[in-house]
Amino acid sequence: MKIHEYQAKRILAERGVPVPRGSLATTPDEAEQAARDLGGRAVIKAQVHAGGRGRAGGVKLVDTSEEARAAADAMLGSRLVTPQTGAGGVPVRSVLVEEIIEVERELYVGMVIDGAALGAVVMASDAGGMDIEEVAEQTPERILRAPVDPMLGFLPYQGRTLAYQLNLAGGLVRQAGTIIERLYAVFDENDCSLAEINPLVVTRDGRLLAVDAKLDVDDDALFRRAGIAELRDEEQEDPLEVAARQYDINYVKLDGSIGCIVNGAGLAMATMDVIAAAGTSPANFLDIGGGADEEKTAASLSLVLKDPSVAIVFVNIFGGILRCDVAARGFVLTAEREPDAMRPMVVRMLGANAEEGRQILVESGLDVTLVDDLNQAAEAIKATGA
Repeated sequence: MKIHEYQAKRILAERGVPVPRGSLATTPDEAEQAARDLGGRAVIKAQVHAGGRGRAGGVKLVDTSEEARAAADAMLGSRLVTPQTGAGGVPVRSVLVEEIIEVERELYVGMVIDGAALGAVVMASDAGGMDIEEVAEQTPERILRAPVDPMLGFLPYQGRTLAYQLNLAGGLVRQAGTIIERLYAVFDENDCSLAEINPLVVTRDGRLLAVDAKLDVDDDALFRRAGIAELRDEEQEDPLEVAARQYDINYVKLDGSIGCIVNGAGLAMATMDVIAAAGTSPANFLDIGGGADEEKTAASLSLVLKDPSVAIVFVNIFGGILRCDVAARGFVLTAEREPDAMRPMVVRMLGANAEEGRQILVESGLDVTLVDDLNQAAEAIKATGA
């Protein structure tokens, strides 16, 4: 789950991380007053769950409170389109009005869960203000890493070491080390999958400030993070992903044309590989889970069919806890409810009651191509030309 910049900064500030002075505005009047409180000069930042705001017109520098009002008026109610949002963009419902910082240097500090390291890894770079993925690809030597021992946690000397490696001078080393420690505390205490400050700036008067911040929280931990869960902004999320959560379906919208319905995350990943091998790409990741009943199966197909980019649906079910006949009856149920929405289907069913499930689909009259293995599935997908 992503949260907004202003929310992330509030959490960091509560932990003692220095952030710029500023306030949230949801109307042009509020933005004007916020800029006036800062002396007129301010930066107006659209609050959306996407990077690349500056290049998309979502960050504006203003010299007067009147200009702040005009900038906020242009942003609020619009849809901001960035490289991370897709063509439809995301709605801007609020702006953050902050003081303008005189910047000497821009740094990056962040932490992620690294599968290769089997734990959290703290990263730092002197290339702050840039996309860290771009830095890692083009100049990987500029990314400093410090794996975190899961038993000991992040130790103070690791923060100081990273600060020294960033070539910070004098007292800034200890300040930076403390900020990194506190960022890790936020990361750990809130079950984050990502926490970053980009940029962490050295100001011309010798301060360190978190000018931008991002926190992503593990969805599976939200049950014990009620305060964080309340910060969710569903308007910033894909509507199909929001709908999927209501049915406890693991769904991620992608940009291909082959809708996927699979039981099991590993099998879902293999299914997407099959689609790629067929020369096309998946429209979604969807793991229906092992304990789905007819209604949940029907909901999964209905969800996939709501995506206008889906040309055909590839079903890859290995019957176990979810029997194949139960899945088949769920698909037929969707066809009865939404006959005009149906698309051609390629179906591979193996395992418990596979023959019964296949027979149900044959007798349903649906446009279904039944296959026995993944090679046949790839050939069937190719044959559709989707």
